[in-house]
Amino acid sequence: MTDLDRALAAAVEAARAAGQVALRYYRTGFDVALKADDTPVTEADRGAEQAIRDVLGPAFPDHGFLGEELGAVGDQQRRWIIDPIDGTRNFIRRLPVWATLIGLEEQGEIVVGVVHNPVTGELLAARRGGGAWSNGERVRVSEIADLAEATLLHAGLKLLREAGYWEGFVRLVDATGRQRGFGDYLGYTLVAEGKAEIYVETDLKPWDLAPCRLLVEEAGGRFTDLTGAPSIYGGSGFASNGRLHEAALALLRR
Repeated sequence: MTDLDRALAAAVEAARAAGQVALRYYRTGFDVALKADDTPVTEADRGAEQAIRDVLGPAFPDHGFLGEELGAVGDQQRRWIIDPIDGTRNFIRRLPVWATLIGLEEQGEIVVGVVHNPVTGELLAARRGGGAWSNGERVRVSEIADLAEATLLHAGLKLLREAGYWEGFVRLVDATGRQRGFGDYLGYTLVAEGKAEIYVETDLKPWDLAPCRLLVEEAGGRFTDLTGAPSIYGGSGFASNGRLHEAALALLRR
């Protein structure tokens, strides 16, 4: 077993442990507080992130952490990037579109990624060079090469408007065949699985994107921010099956 295989196995274990913690709260109840940035947080968020650290910390004592709820600690050149519950607002409203996100970053490159939705049981995993997998089956992006046949996914429309992309988004809507607004992690996994071709969202942090970027790329797709940079640090995400990336991004940014 390679180092990346061992890291991926540990990340899967950690994601499942976090999912069990979060699911208990999801089914029984929890208190909601507001963080300094006016985004909600629950005991489930903090408990799930601690569960992840409890698994990965002893297994990789030299690795650092960057988590949405518990912050940064340890080596930041080789670190686990964690979003214990991506889609907290969905979680609070009992919408089953939320997931635990874990990515391993080494020297600025994401090399391991796991996305786990404990409500549906879906678990997607990837390591650099090893392909993308959903519940043990290989997944690949679609081969659609015509925007008119493409499915476009989006997250918060108000956020796109506030970020200055509204006119470009409307052009993209007009150019594509179908549009849906599932949001959060789900847009990336649907592109990776070949069920949609383009996903666009803004107002993001690196923990929203770390495993999602790797899954899309290992499935044969392409990920950039809205400036076209292949980065999880630009505050936005643009994922595609690769074939439509340049044309779709040009419409959005023109």
